[in-house]
Amino acid sequence: MSKAAGAAGSAPGPTAAAAAAAVQKQKSLLQKADADVSSLVDNFSSLINIARVNDPPVRNSQEAFQMEMRAARMVHSADSLLKLVSELKRTAIFSGLASLNENVDRRIEVLGQQAEGTEKMLERIGQEAAASLKELEAHYYSSVVRSPSYD
Repeated sequence: MSKAAGAAGSAPGPTAAAAAAAVQKQKSLLQKADADVSSLVDNFSSLINIARVNDPPVRNSQEAFQMEMRAARMVHSADSLLKLVSELKRTAIFSGLASLNENVDRRIEVLGQQAEGTEKMLERIGQEAAASLKELEAHYYSSVVRSPSYD
């Protein structure tokens, strides 16, 4: 590939390493959000299971401690989700994920077009080679001297 073709095909913007880092960060943020939400749901369901409506108002200390612990974990998960939202806002403002995605999509399209062109070129070369081989075979079999005579 020539330098001019490479320069024309690449859009100014983030490098492949920056794109990979952004994808990795997006995956880690999604995993963190999933973990926080599942923790919030698990702790809430445990808290509901511990809290019985028909029990007498006197609870033993173990149940009270479990309820406090589950409530504290829910608060921690909610706080973690709020921090995650704040980080996502900051990332969206400062890094412009939309433009990064557009550049990655453009680059994928350019590389796809180059791959199609390469496949067409290889197919054409294969057809030309097959045609040349048939022509050489025809010439060989129609020639008078196909093999040396040992008379």
